[in-house]
Amino acid sequence: MFHSVHVRFDKPLCRNIVLAATVVLALGPSVAMAQSGQDIVLAPHRAVYEIELAETRGGSSISNMTGRMVYELTGSSCAGYTQSMRFVTRVSSQEGSPTISDLRSSSWEDVLAKSFRFSSTQYKDSKLEDTTDGDAKREDPKGDIKVEITKPAKKEISLKRNTYFPVQHSMALLEAARQGERTFAADLYDGSEKGEKVYSTMSFIGIPNAPGYNKTLKPVENTGQLDKLKSWPVSISYFELGADHKDSLPSYELAFLYFENGISRQLFIDYGDFSVRGNLKSLTMLEPQRCQPVR
Repeated sequence: MFHSVHVRFDKPLCRNIVLAATVVLALGPSVAMAQSGQDIVLAPHRAVYEIELAETRGGSSISNMTGRMVYELTGSSCAGYTQSMRFVTRVSSQEGSPTISDLRSSSWEDVLAKSFRFSSTQYKDSKLEDTTDGDAKREDPKGDIKVEITKPAKKEISLKRNTYFPVQHSMALLEAARQGERTFAADLYDGSEKGEKVYSTMSFIGIPNAPGYNKTLKPVENTGQLDKLKSWPVSISYFELGADHKDSLPSYELAFLYFENGISRQLFIDYGDFSVRGNLKSLTMLEPQRCQPVR
């Protein structure tokens, strides 16, 4: 998908904004959702996306944006999944002054969504601006999620038990798509905003594309196996937690084409005053991590 991860970067002269690469759909409020999708297997891979400015609107301070995002998913359905990302953008303001933002993040999550470890560093013009590290555990399926944040400062927080981790959301999206679902609401926690942010989301899954649809898209090396897979157009609106989805404007909206093995193409993110597009430029399939035999 685009992808089981959440990417955050700075926009000069404005507030921090979030580029969501996270699929945040859910079928239910507990770990049972992850368990119901255990037969879903995400394909380990490395994908490179070229980022470009799609449109600016009134009030935007951005005149141009270019960038690249490298995303990697490793692991397996038995060993858990590790997500690593580096996202670099060069943003020019209306005054013409460019700013380079560099986000590096990694996380590990077990398939049953009982444990989630996250780490990220944010650089602006090669200077370190932010570091976040933490560990979230769902020890009691009927209790709250306990989060221990170690950076930027030690802190413990609790999340509602129906909050979803990124890989759990990815599997939920695929399960929802396979079941023919069209709309879902879910809360997402991915360790962003110093490990304290939870987003409320409303997601929509479009009519599926039959296998072979990838052949109609711009050719990209090593994407041939996507020709055999179904895909779905997906759009997600991200809201502040507690916001009314009918009356409130989302913080941003994300759209993409999602294949049934967890790989995505045709990214589009709308922040209101500007929007960006992400085009898949290269794809490398990786070997799944081997499962250790039970002794």
